Amino acid sequence: MRINFGSGKDWREGYLNCDISNDNKVDKIVDIEKKLPFKNNSVDEVILRMVLEHTQRPIDVIKELYRICRDGAIIKITVPYFSCENAFSNITHYHQFTYTSFDLFEPAHSQHWQGCGNFKILKKELHWRKVFYPFELLFSINPKITRLYQELFSWILPAREIYVEMECIK
Repeated sequence: MRINFGSGKDWREGYLNCDISNDNKVDKIVDIEKKLPFKNNSVDEVILRMVLEHTQRPIDVIKELYRICRDGAIIKITVPYFSCENAFSNITHYHQFTYTSFDLFEPAHSQHWQGCGNFKILKKELHWRKVFYPFELLFSINPKITRLYQELFSWILPAREIYVEMECIK
């Protein structure tokens, strides 16, 4: 099973499209901040596009995703980048995320969040608005350059969003 949480207007063929309301076309109404109505180890892929920043307890959401995902399942997350105006301008956003926010879910990380599950980060990308696409190419050459960008230039030329793919390791 593949699930698209927070589907809103982004209804996807081949996915179970879930949202907290039925304002748009949805297959199932689900509040991701509560126990998810899916069996353990039953999900192959999860999409969370512009959803996690709206949750009060994102670590609890990740724990629930880990529970329902099978070994090798892929979780695809897109959230606003912390220095982007959109990260702060939407009053329903509880959290901001940096390029390194999701590193804590990998067991090899020195500050691994115990009890959240084990993940392997397969991909991390910063995305800019189309007019700034050359910066996306420049700052994605290697993770050290991306970290340098985050530490020195992120408030001058903010990226728009972060895209992360994590594999569940069980």
